[in-house]
Parts: sequence; C-alpha cells; structure tokens
Amino acid sequence: APGPRSYTTLRDEAVKLFNSLQQLESQRDPVPLIQGILQTCLDLPPLVDEIYCQLVKQTTEPPAPGGPGDLHYWQLLTCMSCTFLPSPPILRFLRFHLDRRTESRFPASEMAKYACFIREALGKTRGRECVPSLEEILVLMRRQEMICTVHCPGAAACSVAISSHTTAEEVAQELVSRLGLSQSPNLFALYEQTRLREQPVGSSTLLADVLTRFE
Repeated sequence: APGPRSYTTLRDEAVKLFNSLQQLESQRDPVPLIQGILQTCLDLPPLVDEIYCQLVKQTTEPPAPGGPGDLHYWQLLTCMSCTFLPSPPILRFLRFHLDRRTESRFPASEMAKYACFIREALGKTRGRECVPSLEEILVLMRRQEMICTVHCPGAAACSVAISSHTTAEEVAQELVSRLGLSQSPNLFALYEQTRLREQPVGSSTLLADVLTRFE
C-alpha cells in the first residue's frame, strides 16, 4: 500500500528481514537496524510471526551461546516482545523456547535473563502505535526502564521511570501522589505539548508511544 516506505511482496520482505538478521549479528551499533526491523513488522503485521520464528531459530543452539552476535538476537527478541504479540501457536512455542531451551539449560546466563524479561513482557504487551524510540531500544537492550520528564504547573519537573507498558494514567496517578494531591477533587491528566499544539494524552495511551512521536 502507498505510504512513507515502499514495500514489495511479503515473501520478498521476509527475505530482506532475514538478511537484516544476518547483518545484526555483526553490527557494532545494532540499534538503527533493530528499529528498522520493528518498523517493517509494524507496517506489515503478517511478518511478525515470521520474525519471531526466525529469532527462535537463530537463538537455538547458537555457535557461541552468550556471545555478542547471539545477544544481539536476544536484544531484538526483547524489543519484539515489548512491541508485538505473536499468534497463539507461535506464542506457545516461544514460551517453550524461553523456558525449556534457555532458562533451564543456561541458568544465570545473560540469555536466561533476557528470556525471563521477555516472558514477563509478553504478559503485558497489547500492541503499539509506534515502534520503540532509539532511546527505548537502548534501555530495552539493557533490560532497564526509561526516565521520562514531566513538567508540572507550579512545580519543578518530575522524573518518572517508565517501561514499554506504562500508561499515561499510571504516570498521572504517580505524580498526583508525589505532589500530595491524592485528596484533591480535581481530575488530572498528562498533556502532550509541541510548538504547534497542546493536547491531552489518552489515559490508556502508552507513554513510550508518545516519546517515539517526539523523537
């Protein structure tokens, strides 16, 4: 379909993604390539299961378990798990891969830590409007949270730690508590402000999507 990015057939795009995965293994800075793969999956949803299957294959019996190339695949799998849910059959197979093939066989390894993070993320992911920002990808690669700065009227800016699943309502509630306004009869919301407009952020909106739009 017409859009900002031109695509060919799903089969051709799947081959291109496989080639990108091969490049990922040797990339010194994998972040832009990871974001490009995620964007293709967002634009072409039928390829989500394809990438999950390819990543399961790449992380099964790798030549150098826990090596830099292997961990790049786990980092992409981490970003995928925070952005897309695979179909139920693929999800069942993925959970088997995480539990039996990874955590059980390589306990306390970096691979097992990624597997645990991914398993927990899959229980929270509901789909994204935008792919993760470059900053979000960096923190996901380290299995950490992002720091979001919210400017409050009449008060200093507040820093809030958020994950890929944190909603605007959750952040607003935390700030209301921090500012001692829990007993206030007023309603509170987050606003997204640019040079051109200011608009409220929907309570169920993922804050990570808002940050990606700013990026």
